[in-house]
Amino acid sequence: MGIRPPRGILLYGPPGCSKTLMAKALATESGTNFIAVKGPELFSKWVGESEKAVKEVFRKARAAAPSIIFFVSSPPPAPNKNALSKNWGFRMR
Repeated sequence: MGIRPPRGILLYGPPGCSKTLMAKALATESGTNFIAVKGPELFSKWVGESEKAVKEVFRKARAAAPSIIFFVSSPPPAPNKNALSKNWGFRMR
């Protein structure tokens, strides 16, 4: 038919709705390798280091192909302004 299968999917939803469990089950049932990457593992204050970390994740996945790479989201490093003002009793402008 000339149709190429998708090379990736995006699982989106609130914490605790089984996104990780579904990805692990898919990897187990399909017999592929599962690589979970936490967001902070990729972040670096040095120029170019974050990009190198992402490149290394994909290199490992290619070496262990077929693989499922699952990027685990992490909470933001700082709360939003409204949460700060409610918790600490001052207003952010």
